[in-house]
Amino acid sequence: MAGGKRAGDRSRARFRPDLLLLAVGITFSLVAWGYLVIAAIDFGATARHDGRTSAWGLLAVAALGAMLCLFLAFMLAARFSRALGLSPHHEPRSPRDPAAPKGGKRAAR
Repeated sequence: MAGGKRAGDRSRARFRPDLLLLAVGITFSLVAWGYLVIAAIDFGATARHDGRTSAWGLLAVAALGAMLCLFLAFMLAARFSRALGLSPHHEPRSPRDPAAPKGGKRAAR
């Protein structure tokens, strides 16, 4: 039996600007989400106590912006995990795929 290490040579880690850009985008969108949530809470309190209609509009805009920022953060996090190799890359099947059963997903039963 041969002794020794069987692992291959490790490649040196290199700087990847795409990962840095994704990390900065995730951080920025999460900070913006937090700011917009706090702003929406403040606009909601102002609208309830003062009854100003402009505060209700600003509340709706801040809430919509917060939802979009959180959605963006999740999408960037999915790309980040795929770039790191933590989650597999999913390739959708084409409609002309010969391996797909004819008649839909319930036809192969």
